[in-house]
Amino acid sequence: DALPICPQLQILCFYHLLQDPRTENSPYLGFIYTSFQERATFISHGNTARLAKEHGDIKLAQICGTIAADEKRHETAYTKIVEKLYEIDPNGTVLAFADMMRKKISMPAHLMYDGRDDDLFEHFSAVAQRLGVYTAKDYADILEFLVGRWKVGDLTGLSAEGRKAQDYVCGLPARIRKLEERAQARAKQGPRIPFSWIYDREVQL
Repeated sequence: DALPICPQLQILCFYHLLQDPRTENSPYLGFIYTSFQERATFISHGNTARLAKEHGDIKLAQICGTIAADEKRHETAYTKIVEKLYEIDPNGTVLAFADMMRKKISMPAHLMYDGRDDDLFEHFSAVAQRLGVYTAKDYADILEFLVGRWKVGDLTGLSAEGRKAQDYVCGLPARIRKLEERAQARAKQGPRIPFSWIYDREVQL
């Protein structure tokens, strides 16, 4: 079973998130961010569990599967909160959604550092993309899921600015996919980079 997380720690974690410049101390931005982030970690841990099982590490697969299930529960909670925000303040919420997506969603691990590699997260992300753990396609899929989950395309009574935000977020998944297709067409095999946490074993980017 997943280890229980104390409510006080959850509150502290969310308070820390609200200090992130991307969320600007706004609960709208904070809950939109966590809705996206929790679904992303659900997907990435689920894919890691699948890969671990394929390579015979059943225990790692079980651990990652448990974490993925926990992240799914978090996602459900946060998306329901944002759903309620859309009911109460559709205009303000869609503006916050567009603002968050313009900032782009970065995972909390973007601050990871091993004391040696200043580009550690970029290198880690490149490997995750290549292995299919978490990809640009997943990013677009998550955004499309949230747009549908919150029925953003069906919102009415918005201000002119709100309608622009609505059009922006509804059209963004297709734009991301086109950009990713072009990037994949131009992609070249990257260098081999040592990772300190696996005893400096070199991994293909």
